[in-house]
Amino acid sequence: MMAECLIRSLRLHDGHIRSKYPDAMAADESTLEALFGDTGVAALVTLKRAGRPQLSNILYHYDHRTHTFSISITDTRAKTRNMRRDSRVSLFKDSDDGWSYAVAEGNAELSDVARTPNDDATEQLVVLYRQVQGEHPDWDEFRAAMVDEQRLVLRVRVDRFYGVAR
Repeated sequence: MMAECLIRSLRLHDGHIRSKYPDAMAADESTLEALFGDTGVAALVTLKRAGRPQLSNILYHYDHRTHTFSISITDTRAKTRNMRRDSRVSLFKDSDDGWSYAVAEGNAELSDVARTPNDDATEQLVVLYRQVQGEHPDWDEFRAAMVDEQRLVLRVRVDRFYGVAR
């Protein structure tokens, strides 16, 4: 039934299948960057050992100047193991109405894992938290949690954007 609805929503035009939304079109990089904004929630796509994608919802900060996403992750998760094996990743973000989307592709760069409350990895996590959430009510508690959760910072420098804007 869903496939039939999708097929009905498409029409043949000039030899090409087009959406029933004629104003939907491939977008330029600045439009796609704007869809991501400075912070937000996106789907991080990594590759499992067998090659299938694994998707994880993540909270990110995006630096428009360096075209770099920063994300707090844990060392014990499958996505981290996937990135240690194959650094190719994508981030997917859609618009509120779901008809526009942007994909950012790049390679994962992983910081060291937070081992002590005042090491460099923990400091990077403090900076990232401030960029995404602002000030924490108890930085000592935050630092201890970063060590307990074995957190690290994932950075993705964008090689390519693609998507559709409507």
